[in-house]
Amino acid sequence: MEKINYQKKLDKILETVSQSDSKPSLLLHACCGPCSSYVLEYLMKYFDITIYYYNPNIHPKAEYIRRLNELKTFLPKFDKDKLTCLYEENYDPEEFFKAVNTEIDTELKTEGEKGERCRRCYKFRMEKAYDYAVKNNFDWFTTTLSISPFKDAEKINIIGKELESRNSPGTKFLTSDFKKKGGFKRSLELSEEYGLYRQDYCGCIFSKQNMGKFTNLADN
Repeated sequence: MEKINYQKKLDKILETVSQSDSKPSLLLHACCGPCSSYVLEYLMKYFDITIYYYNPNIHPKAEYIRRLNELKTFLPKFDKDKLTCLYEENYDPEEFFKAVNTEIDTELKTEGEKGERCRRCYKFRMEKAYDYAVKNNFDWFTTTLSISPFKDAEKINIIGKELESRNSPGTKFLTSDFKKKGGFKRSLELSEEYGLYRQDYCGCIFSKQNMGKFTNLADN
């Protein structure tokens, strides 16, 4: 089965959006400053963006706070016109553990990135973002997650389209694979330019424990 080119789909959407008389609103679920940097640079000319920071998967809490503060510090430096808003959701790690259900499916604790544990994690964070977007009448929603070579863009986009179908017509999911077109490389450049802290693990306690075991970062 031929792989879907999500970047081409995004190109077509942005071409249509660019012809609008006014910018539509976009709720952007973000995991950290470095991943947000390129995505903001790429999308700001098309959308009025609100960043939604919901990441109870991040362990420990000090790491969660560090990533959030890095994003808060980065935004005013990058967005000097202060066009981008930031909304922080509650931090409750039990929501993550409940969502991935590793106490029952114990084998998921030791699997590599891009597996079923990660898919469940994408889904529960994206569901939270989607519900907020619908409640607050956003035109679009998406996530920065696909910029990372650790993340499975196909799974992310399947989840996004399923969420969109729950409220159709209504808030639409912005298809994406932000690592494409040099997106991941550009995020590295922006991180260096703005002196951003780049974490060395995805975020959850399992990815931290499994560091070094898995090295396959094949581009999706």
